[in-house]
Amino acid sequence: MNELTIIEQDQLISEAMERDEPRLRSFIRKRVADSAEAEDILQDVFYELIEAYRLMKPIEQVTAWLFRVARNRMIDVFRKSKPGSLNEPISSEEDTGDTLEDLLPSPDQGPEAAYARGLLLDALDEALEELPAEQREVFVAHELLGRSFKEISAETGIAVNTLLSRKRYAVLHLRRTLQSIYDTIAKP
Repeated sequence: MNELTIIEQDQLISEAMERDEPRLRSFIRKRVADSAEAEDILQDVFYELIEAYRLMKPIEQVTAWLFRVARNRMIDVFRKSKPGSLNEPISSEEDTGDTLEDLLPSPDQGPEAAYARGLLLDALDEALEELPAEQREVFVAHELLGRSFKEISAETGIAVNTLLSRKRYAVLHLRRTLQSIYDTIAKP
């Protein structure tokens, strides 16, 4: 593969920004209430695109890559802004008393626990990708972005009961998918 010159990299970056910026901005703004925070996320996404090109990391599907990075940035922002949110019950429909934080090994328990925690979070990300789009969107909006079912319903026009049902199916799938991984990694 030929290495791109700086001028070629700049051209590809510029084309991607022109093509994808409006849709990406809209995608982020719908999910992040604070407009300044949304703009920061957008800028972070484009910064990562520039870094990827500068480090000669080829990106085959730039648009899909940009949206994935944006989603990851939104999750990062949510985690920083709501540190206690992982201590809420995983599912209000099936309250087992366990929270996501309870199920994850503590990073304070040393490098092995931190590694296991990372594996579980990666597995969660992969399991989220397996969900049908409707279930994933409701789960991410409610559990990771902290939006209420009422807010989601008002924005999408989908009935609250339908949203609850979609989230319930998402939670059941995620629990089934992650249980064997959790058993293998987290339990001695």
